[in-house]
Amino acid sequence: MIAARLSVREWQVENCVKLFEDGATIPFISRYRKERTGGLDDVAVAEIRHWADVCSEMEKRKESILSTISEAGKLTPELQGAIENCLDSRELEDLYMPFKPKRRTRATVAKEAGLEPLADSIFSLNVPDPEKEAEKFVNDKVPTSSDALAGARDIIAERLNETASVRETVRTMLRTKRLVAKPSKNAGSPEAGKYKGYLDFSESLAHIAAHRLLAVLRAEEEGVLSLKLDADPEKCGNKLYYDFCHERKYPNPKLAGQIRASIDDAYKRLLEPSISNEVIKEAKEKADIESIKVFGENLRQLLLAPPVGQKRVMAIDPGFRTGCKVVCLDGQGNLLHYETIFPHPPVSEKVKSIRAVSEMITEYSIEVIAIGNGTAGRETEDFIRRVPKPSSVKVFSVSEDGASVYSASEAAREEFPDYDVTVRGAVSIGRRLMDPLAELVKIDPKSLGVGQYQHDVDQGLLKEKLDNVVESCVNSVGVNLNTASRHLLSYVSGIGPALADNIIQYRSENGPFRSRQELLKVKRLGDKAFEQCAGFLRIPGASNPLDNSAVHPEAYHIVEKMAASLHVRPEELVSNADLCSRIHPEDFVEPDFGLPTLNDILRELLKPGRDPRESAVEFSFSDNIRTIDDLEVGMELPGIVTNITAFGAFVDIGIKQNGLIHISQMGGGKRRINSPSEVLRLHQRIRVQVISVDIPRSRIGLRLLRNTES
Repeated sequence: MIAARLSVREWQVENCVKLFEDGATIPFISRYRKERTGGLDDVAVAEIRHWADVCSEMEKRKESILSTISEAGKLTPELQGAIENCLDSRELEDLYMPFKPKRRTRATVAKEAGLEPLADSIFSLNVPDPEKEAEKFVNDKVPTSSDALAGARDIIAERLNETASVRETVRTMLRTKRLVAKPSKNAGSPEAGKYKGYLDFSESLAHIAAHRLLAVLRAEEEGVLSLKLDADPEKCGNKLYYDFCHERKYPNPKLAGQIRASIDDAYKRLLEPSISNEVIKEAKEKADIESIKVFGENLRQLLLAPPVGQKRVMAIDPGFRTGCKVVCLDGQGNLLHYETIFPHPPVSEKVKSIRAVSEMITEYSIEVIAIGNGTAGRETEDFIRRVPKPSSVKVFSVSEDGASVYSASEAAREEFPDYDVTVRGAVSIGRRLMDPLAELVKIDPKSLGVGQYQHDVDQGLLKEKLDNVVESCVNSVGVNLNTASRHLLSYVSGIGPALADNIIQYRSENGPFRSRQELLKVKRLGDKAFEQCAGFLRIPGASNPLDNSAVHPEAYHIVEKMAASLHVRPEELVSNADLCSRIHPEDFVEPDFGLPTLNDILRELLKPGRDPRESAVEFSFSDNIRTIDDLEVGMELPGIVTNITAFGAFVDIGIKQNGLIHISQMGGGKRRINSPSEVLRLHQRIRVQVISVDIPRSRIGLRLLRNTES
């Protein structure tokens, strides 16, 4: 089932599951076990783990269900086989429904009154005249034959509701219906304005876009809308009646009336309410997956954003009334100095602020300046660009999303116990310019401003996806074992928070690690953890240069054989294109090291420890655009992509409001774009054209121009 769902081979799934059971992580499997997986990437391996976990939970649920039914003495071989072979959770719950302990119902009351034999005879069409038959069941609990028939219909209705094939028929019908929204009790509230476009909403449940479905569901939860599927009860009843008769035979008119009344009651009272909610929930699950996928892609791009590297940074958290918080950091991100300047109104100490910034640039040999893009960000950037400074000093606008969350966090308090949140926030802005990945792993991804409806989607699935993305990014880049923070180390394959603390403790007590092998001296870091983490940890300056590469220690002997074949030392192969070109990987194949791994080793020898990220490049907004009032339709402007959704991309054009490039405005009129991520990435610098300006609603429509910048 997993192989079919993911379009991979069964042996690939089986091998991945075996590796998971052996304690292997997603990054380790995708990087160092390519022969076992057929070269599956980390995304595919993560999907296999997800569905393996889902199936594992389903097996546990099957065991529980079988036990419950068996204890009730109702487990038949046929039912047991159906349950054991079930691959769908909804089908499993349908099979279990007739045996599930339930509250007292109308059917329960009817059974207690002795009406089940009457219901059985009507349901099996074995009685020619149900009204006459019902007279036999009149007693002190059932005053009339009409009451007897009503009770029998209640039993039949519940039986239909608990029949798996009937539920699947209704499910199939309702999946094709339209979801209709109408104003509800809070529709007139001021907060309901954001749902104005949905007050008369109607769209096919099967084709509704993820963001629209999540929007109307949130509006329903807030009491702004009421939602309903537009299913016609009579048509649905006709379909169920036809199926009933097709399975058996068409009943005589008297029986037909009782059967049809039971079906209509079952549909309206039991089936439609529960299955409507179920199929809407099913649609939401799909919307969740789509939204979480977009969120994950955005997070990956954000974490892998170009770093400026180990440069001395001046970082500024801008502000008007409270001033601009300025910090100076060394090349390792350590805080050297901080102070507050007031270059803007109401204080307007421009000259004093210019002097202070110039002195800090000189005294701390500042190489780059990072300016938060929040309140007063644009004004502060203008001010800094007018400050006299060496031409080599570059100025960058840096996203503040999540900086305030970090500054108030326990992690920030541990790092800077003697400084307030404003200083911590400025440090975070500077560090995320130096190395976005190393700094952003300290912040909850949901606080980074790159998702949509993140609080409405399945939180467990969201956390699983985002954790996988962070883990993937950290391990794809690699981590300096001697400088990495506890937060960064905790995402390295096989380590986690506890071992990260132990590594930090060992480092503080014994100094820098001199080799990967020294990791085995860390408390509680055994052979399995070493196997999982060693290849992703880097030790610059190690005596063995392979310790600063992605070559795993388990493969060092392969490099030694390669070197011996050329009569050189292993370290001579590192960064030597001429020697590496003379190596034929097929000559070194071993049972556990096939060509995929050998080719990886050769690539790594050529560029050991290479950072896959690009380098950060300076960027400037248009000087004459300060507010939305300055915009005119037709203007062409530079911008930075700040968020990507399923329907478009939001772009910072240097003013308070972000503009939106709808997906329909991305193809240049020449091709259809299925996903904005086909043409754009987060923090990409682009050129856009203004196509609409709605000042009252603060909305800006943009078109992506073809001449996008690098």
